[in-house]
Amino acid sequence: MANREKQAESRWERWKKPFRIVVLDPDALKEKNSFETNWISLASLGALGLMVGIFLFSLIVIFSPLRRLIPGYGDVREHPELLRLNKDIEVLKEELASHQAYTDNFRRILVGDIPQQELEADGTVKEFPDSLINVERIREDELLRQEIAIDQRIRQGQDSDQLGGNGAPLSPEQVFFVPPVKGVPTADFDPSKKHFGTDISAPKNTPVLAVAGGHVFMADWTLETGYTLGIQHDNQIISFYKHNSALLKKSGERVKPGEAIAIIGNTGTLSTGPHLHFELWHKGNPLNPSNYIVFQ
Repeated sequence: MANREKQAESRWERWKKPFRIVVLDPDALKEKNSFETNWISLASLGALGLMVGIFLFSLIVIFSPLRRLIPGYGDVREHPELLRLNKDIEVLKEELASHQAYTDNFRRILVGDIPQQELEADGTVKEFPDSLINVERIREDELLRQEIAIDQRIRQGQDSDQLGGNGAPLSPEQVFFVPPVKGVPTADFDPSKKHFGTDISAPKNTPVLAVAGGHVFMADWTLETGYTLGIQHDNQIISFYKHNSALLKKSGERVKPGEAIAIIGNTGTLSTGPHLHFELWHKGNPLNPSNYIVFQ
């Protein structure tokens, strides 16, 4: 027992035993400075330095954005800028979903891809509400609508035959349609086979005519229907002209009834010979063109 106490006292003495630290000039090898200390003082100084370092690090973390990187300390989602960005993203997601639904419906009209469950028993297409009815309009859209409305008012004298006596829209049965081409119908309107138009065969280089006045809203190439042109008419009527060899009008142009808009052709993977595939739509429903137009 006495030996253990003696050994412990001896170690304590060694910790308390002073020693000298000398700083030398490396060039002249002369002593520049020196000071005496012991191991207890060095350990105390090291502990103090560690505590000061921890304190300074804590201040930096507490009063800087670094605290958001520490799990459980702060939720980055509470940052005002991130909250605003998240809100904008949600709005963009809703608008994108609405525009995607509109694009899908428009593509289905172009290629005639209408699911069987959307057909009525008599072959007509069920009418669904517009997916963009609740989408906020942008300023450019409003300006375009105003320009079209002004243009329609200016043309009331020219297109008066396309409006009723009280200015109300006419039904397709009341509208006079110019035959797009004079030829022989080779495939009739058949919604059960997703053929939502009439195919008309005509000689090579035959011009395709607009069945009524309106604005060209599509003049482009698609893989299945080749050179395709679409016209928006009054009375919520749309006409499509597919498989052309060339288009004579561009999107946004105004066309008159009977004006040449394309050249008959054989373009697109769904075409098996030179002909015009003509479609007529009213309020989103396909119509049988042969009920309104005499092609021969």
